[in-house]
Amino acid sequence: MKKNHRQLTLKKAVSCSGIGVHSGRTTTVTIKPADENHGIRFKRTDLPGTSTIKVLFKTVVDTSLATVIGENGAIVSTIEHLMAAFTGLGIDNALVEIDGHEMPIMDGSAQAFAAMIVNGGIEEQDALKCFFVVTDPITINDNEKSVTVTPDPGFKITCTIDFDHPLIGYQHLTFDLFNDNFQEEISPARTFGFVQDLEYLKKFGLGRGGSLENAVVIDRDRILNQGGLRFANEFVRHKLLDCLGDFSLLGMPIQGHIKTFKSGHALNHAFIKKLLMERHSWTTGPGTGEPTEQ
Repeated sequence: MKKNHRQLTLKKAVSCSGIGVHSGRTTTVTIKPADENHGIRFKRTDLPGTSTIKVLFKTVVDTSLATVIGENGAIVSTIEHLMAAFTGLGIDNALVEIDGHEMPIMDGSAQAFAAMIVNGGIEEQDALKCFFVVTDPITINDNEKSVTVTPDPGFKITCTIDFDHPLIGYQHLTFDLFNDNFQEEISPARTFGFVQDLEYLKKFGLGRGGSLENAVVIDRDRILNQGGLRFANEFVRHKLLDCLGDFSLLGMPIQGHIKTFKSGHALNHAFIKKLLMERHSWTTGPGTGEPTEQ
């Protein structure tokens, strides 16, 4: 995305359909433009009379297998890839209507969501964006896992993973949201899992929609997907994509440099909770970095 001091929404409504990775059920999603300061909200169209669910840390109800938000009896599951697309493209305001409880997994990445939004058009609004401007470092640790944010004039994420598997191993990537291209470099990176984990999930009635069409599946010594990987380091790119989705739960972008080491949804959400409590370490405002062009 470009660093843009003004809020962004969609120019027109866009839609897609697909199956949920855990439920195996098909849902249709329509993303609509929204007014300034609306934020990102979800609406369950199959539950008439229920209110919209705003995407914020306080509305998260589960992070065990995916990010699930809920309010007043309505939930929406597996929102992280769409939220990553919103963050990567700088979208501040949108209404997401869905006719079921789980977002479609599409191909396991954010590529379809990002392309749909870009093809439909992005519109600049009059209101200024508001940032969490980090002024002092904040860190959370869980044994060897960690998440840290430090002051920075931009919005950067450095993600490090280290898997005891010959096809993954140690991977490290830094992405600058103001100067790098989310749609080309991050959005195509697919979720990944091990064949034994997929079998385990299906045994317990989960992962019903999981397949080689929507995930990179890894055996002991090979990638099962025809065509292999989209990037040599697709694994860390997808972890960074997940981080973008997780940190979107703050409700506004960060001006700072986030660094994660072997982190996942649960630790990312714990970090958000700590950040919100440490009010001496950040301010909110339009940001101090100079606008840069992509």
